[in-house]
Amino acid sequence: MTDPSSKPNGNAAINGAAAATNANPGPVKSQLYNPNRQLYRPQSHYHRRQRSHRNLCCCCCFWTILTLLAVALLAAIVGAALYVLYRPHRPEFSITNLRIVKMNLTTSTDSPSHLTTLFNLTLIAKNPNNHLVFFYDPFTVNVFSNSVLIGNGSLTAFTSDKNNQTSLRTVVSGSQDLDTDSLTSLRSGLKSKKGFPVEIQMDTKVKMKMDSLKSKKVGIRVTCDGIKGTVPAGKSPAVASVIDSECKVDLRIKIWKFSF
Repeated sequence: MTDPSSKPNGNAAINGAAAATNANPGPVKSQLYNPNRQLYRPQSHYHRRQRSHRNLCCCCCFWTILTLLAVALLAAIVGAALYVLYRPHRPEFSITNLRIVKMNLTTSTDSPSHLTTLFNLTLIAKNPNNHLVFFYDPFTVNVFSNSVLIGNGSLTAFTSDKNNQTSLRTVVSGSQDLDTDSLTSLRSGLKSKKGFPVEIQMDTKVKMKMDSLKSKKVGIRVTCDGIKGTVPAGKSPAVASVIDSECKVDLRIKIWKFSF
């Protein structure tokens, strides 16, 4: 009989193979590692939508700016064409006569100084345009001397047609108490041998019509200076000197102001 101990042991063979394997390990592939390498992170749908919205906004802003520039360019071309075609000119005003009927200044130690005035004003409004008509609202008229208000009045509304002159007359008067600074300034002008300075300031709104085109009403201010007045002697009115007078027309807008 065969001795059971003489049979090869299967477990021993397996253990021997494992030991041999552990004793002679095979070559191991090394793994490269770069600490500066950025890990790949897939972008979420939220980031893609955000980038798409940003691109859409930039595109809209670009086309909006381009449209505004095109409209501004078109308006400039139309304005230049109208200017070349119609040659518009500003309206012209001139003072033809100023009669000082009353210029009384009373002073007292017990009461404030008091000024009473009365003026007869005549002026001409001229429209030098061949294709432009002016429609004026009523005027507010203020008269100053050395920056002191000495009278106020008004002018009625009127229409200034093409290549037309309109003669306007009004009465300006005043009755007021003067403070110390106003009295000093007014007296210095009254003592002048050449006559006291007079400045006339008129404010109104005007609408313009050019053939079938009509504008909105805009404010204008007419300022006339270079006038020299004298105090009337007795009941006869004094005639102011208007030879050196000059009137300037300015466009009045709430945001900016420039010559019209």
